[in-house]
Amino acid sequence: MTGHSTHAVVLGASIAGLLAARALSDTFDTVTVLDRDDLTGTGVRKGVPQGRHAHMLFAKGREVLEDLFPGLTDELVATGALTVDIHAGFAWHNGPTPMARAASDLIVLAASRPALEDYVRSRVGKLPNVEIRGGLEATGLLHDGGTVTGARVVTAGAGPGGSTTDLPADLVVDATGRGNRGTTWLAELGYAPPEQDSVMAGVVYATREYERTPLASGMLGVLTGVTPRHPFGAALLPMEGDRWILTLAGLGDDLPPTDEEGFAAYATRLPIADLAEVVHRSRPLTPPRPFRVPASVRRRYERLTHHPEGFLAFGDAICAFNPIYGQGMTVAALEALELRAALTDGLTGLPKRFYAKASTVIDTPWDMAVGGDLAFPSVPGERTAKVRFFNWYIAKLLHAAETSPEVAIAFHRTVNLTAPPQSLFAPAILRRVLFPPRAT
Repeated sequence: MTGHSTHAVVLGASIAGLLAARALSDTFDTVTVLDRDDLTGTGVRKGVPQGRHAHMLFAKGREVLEDLFPGLTDELVATGALTVDIHAGFAWHNGPTPMARAASDLIVLAASRPALEDYVRSRVGKLPNVEIRGGLEATGLLHDGGTVTGARVVTAGAGPGGSTTDLPADLVVDATGRGNRGTTWLAELGYAPPEQDSVMAGVVYATREYERTPLASGMLGVLTGVTPRHPFGAALLPMEGDRWILTLAGLGDDLPPTDEEGFAAYATRLPIADLAEVVHRSRPLTPPRPFRVPASVRRRYERLTHHPEGFLAFGDAICAFNPIYGQGMTVAALEALELRAALTDGLTGLPKRFYAKASTVIDTPWDMAVGGDLAFPSVPGERTAKVRFFNWYIAKLLHAAETSPEVAIAFHRTVNLTAPPQSLFAPAILRRVLFPPRAT
């Protein structure tokens, strides 16, 4: 890449930051990953509060992580995670009636967020040219002319008077998530911030863990979509340690309670026997815990005309999705592949190349999520003709999926990012959606 030893610094050691480090490790001589949290322990950490709630690695994300970390699936399964055919193994509801099920090749990985993150951090930390350091945070960027040359680092929690250290780097990657300060740092260097798109969906979670025993139905989990007709949802997923994790989700004023009786009542608002079985018969392992995500935010770095060399935003620092759709980890994995590919042409012009590719990764899940959010009258935003048509069509498609496994699989392929939304308009699918068989 250059005549000197090259160094990349990644700010943030959650899933996105670790995937960025994995991509960078193929090109840079050394990669340093920094995080404000103490990374010596296991379990949910302060910087990843969403770790207490249901997570699932979609089929596409699992495929990419398996490419980046060969053996990941088998090794996590050996520790208690589960692989599940998302179409056949889970009961999917968008109302009282489940989607029609059939075997598919959409294999997802069901594990807790801490288990997945701990595993990925262990694999990245074993790379010979990567160092992961906890208890440190960046307070700004070093720069020389139009190039970022490193990060200014301080001990986490030291406050304004803390002693800073300059950490030189050929590339700084901001993977510090929703609360990132990348745009502020760029403004301090005289760069205009990227345009920002946001949707105030106001999602609220409540989550409880239970001892896991087999469901009477034989299902390995339950997923209920949040729709305008049923503005409340649930994700019952298996995870390591023979546990169920049950996350309830609501929008607007219809929010899941965190008291025991209210939580159980909210979970059983839809007549789904599997959910009732767990909340009324399984032994609870934790109290209900809340989590709030006010907005989805997309920063349009790809539209910037002036951007410093040597600095990239990554993961949620570019686009923080409504977590109810489960897209974040898979999108970060796809961004890692694009970063690795963009680096083959060197550092010069890297931001422009990477952001252009990342935007194509983000476009589809962003449009799907925004369209889904704007289906709710309580969510502010412009309902374009495209959004109104798509939401009308998806409502009909979900109804058709209750009787057609082919329609349901097409929907799942799109959700899992293995097929584009255009596939939902293939002639065979279109016919089943617009002309469903009449009930006999």
